[in-house]
Amino acid sequence: MTYIKTKLTKEIDIDAIITIHYFEYMKDFVFKGESHDFWEFLYVDKGTVTVRSDDEWHTLNTGDIIFHKPNEFHAIRSIGKNPPNLVVASFVTRSPAIAFFENKIYTLGTKERAQISVIVEEARETFSTPIHIPSVEQVHFKSASPFASQQMILLYLELLLVTIVRNHSDQTSNQRSIRRNSPEKKFTKQSRITEIIQYMQFHICEHLTISDICEAFSISRSTLQSLFHEEKGCGTMDYFNRMKITRAKDIIRDGTMNFTEIAYFLSYTSLPYFSKQFKNATGMSPLEYSSSVKGMTEALKNSTYNQKKSLR
Repeated sequence: MTYIKTKLTKEIDIDAIITIHYFEYMKDFVFKGESHDFWEFLYVDKGTVTVRSDDEWHTLNTGDIIFHKPNEFHAIRSIGKNPPNLVVASFVTRSPAIAFFENKIYTLGTKERAQISVIVEEARETFSTPIHIPSVEQVHFKSASPFASQQMILLYLELLLVTIVRNHSDQTSNQRSIRRNSPEKKFTKQSRITEIIQYMQFHICEHLTISDICEAFSISRSTLQSLFHEEKGCGTMDYFNRMKITRAKDIIRDGTMNFTEIAYFLSYTSLPYFSKQFKNATGMSPLEYSSSVKGMTEALKNSTYNQKKSLR
């Protein structure tokens, strides 16, 4: 038999990343505008903003994304009652298929929102330059980051763009004509709570509130609480706090931060408060947990050593 190789086509190929940012702005935030010779998208993770594209202004709410083509002037102004959280990614591509995104605004679904979360998280793991500072115009890489993290950012970004084309290719107009369906009507209970938990995971290092979640998912406080009690057997914030403690345990085992740094990283008001919450959840203080983990590790090492020694 003669095997013949088949070269696969890449419809969207990202040549380079300019910046990836996650901004938490003030309520009265205003960006007067700029234009540049590369692509950019702005995703509203929380709040409401009005965005200028050349001579037109558009209102974007939580879950909306807008694309700016090269040399398009764009500006932003916060208009909601709460401070906005925005994801901005700029990149270079020469793929003809990118023309699909010219003058487009979309409301993203669960999968697309999750993909953006992954891009931001990978950027945090990869870039030494902070992603929350607008003045950063060139990213720098950490000396130690997960294997192929730079490649993963490109792949995730390409995947996001391909997914949006597939999901929105039948829409001939922008977001103004998109009917916004609330999570209560669109999703089952399980898919709804999965999306909310993904949102919590994305904001694990922040001081998240019930109101934040309700606003992000257009869901009432009573519906949200009922959902978590039915599906998880606890309150919404109880579940979020458990997630924080799980993350804290991971960091303790990793050994990359001391207890004060962990408390600050996870937005606890103080080290004593963090220690109290940790003990309430685990039955041990952070120090006791750390000692326990180290003890088990040493015991495992000794056991392995003794086994090897007995086989000699």
